Amino acid sequence: MRMLSTALPALACLLALAGPAGAAPAEAPHFQVDPSWPKPLPNDWILGQAAGVAVDAQDHVWVVQRPRTLTDDEKAASLDPPRSKCCKPAPPVLEFAQDGTLLRSWGGPGEGYDWPTNEHGIQIDGQGFVWIAGNGDQDGQLLKFTADGKFVLQIGKSGPQTDSRDTSRLGKPANVDFDMAANEVYVADGYYNHRIIVFDRETGAFKRMWGAYGKPPTDDKLGAYDPAAAPRQQFANPVHCVRIARDGLVYVCDRTNNRIQVFQKDGSFVKEFVVEKNTRANGSVWELALWPDADETFLLNADGANNEVRTLDRATGATVGAFGRNGRMAGQFHWVHNLAVDSKGNVFTTEVDTGKRAQKFLAVGNFVLRKRVP
Repeated sequence: MRMLSTALPALACLLALAGPAGAAPAEAPHFQVDPSWPKPLPNDWILGQAAGVAVDAQDHVWVVQRPRTLTDDEKAASLDPPRSKCCKPAPPVLEFAQDGTLLRSWGGPGEGYDWPTNEHGIQIDGQGFVWIAGNGDQDGQLLKFTADGKFVLQIGKSGPQTDSRDTSRLGKPANVDFDMAANEVYVADGYYNHRIIVFDRETGAFKRMWGAYGKPPTDDKLGAYDPAAAPRQQFANPVHCVRIARDGLVYVCDRTNNRIQVFQKDGSFVKEFVVEKNTRANGSVWELALWPDADETFLLNADGANNEVRTLDRATGATVGAFGRNGRMAGQFHWVHNLAVDSKGNVFTTEVDTGKRAQKFLAVGNFVLRKRVP
């Protein structure tokens, strides 16, 4: 069932501790677009391709965008001489309040690190550090900053690409997630390599890696995706996301193979879900987020080829809801690239190609979400 409206809803969700064992199955949420989010940016700023979104422990929303993707017409006020009154490129990293107010911004080249040539993916770890990836031609690094933009750590390096056996650098990494108890960062690597690779979150030391089905990663040429063919034994490019559930399962976006592969933290293969198998464009599994109830009952899946966000049953992979379509109106998408969910179940999305925007979708329904631990 699809529900989409440009009217702001009265939220009906119940925020509480998880219900007792034996309670009725969780109701799949519905979502309604908030067309007023975010608020207009200051300083005549404009977004380029918005290539990542994350929500931190305060429910602040972080977006990473690509200033270099703006056309001269879009950034006309920044040219010398200015061609028109508006606009100017916004900084790459922006932090928003829940109401869409811009709280702070930063990012770009600086001393001691290699800023990516094409920003791709942002995540906030359990200590509030901000991690940035990149998929430019020579991007092979992952960057860690404080919330106010102070450089902390670089894993990998920029330069010519190598292969999926190289543990000293990455290969156009797409995004990350964290195991805070083990002090590890998991990297979806990526647009050049074909693997999940794990590093120490503080030192950057290599820990382990794996490819599709938990096998050693390879870089064989796969050719075009064929929905009638047998499942491919290697991740395709890009390996676009990684998400770690509270129960320890690791979910990987094998984007152009139209599948989600599920692993244990040691890389042992558990199962896979095929999503929109007949998608021949640029893949159906661009991003995943975990629904914030006690059991993380659902996976939310951003699909930039079909331009919808769907709700999947986490246990079976079955689609239980969806919203969006290709278009430019509020609530529609063009290349929806990323999504994130806050503690109230609201969904935030970002779009690349010519979409170049972030949107907010309010969660509607009768459901029980887990209480956030301070």
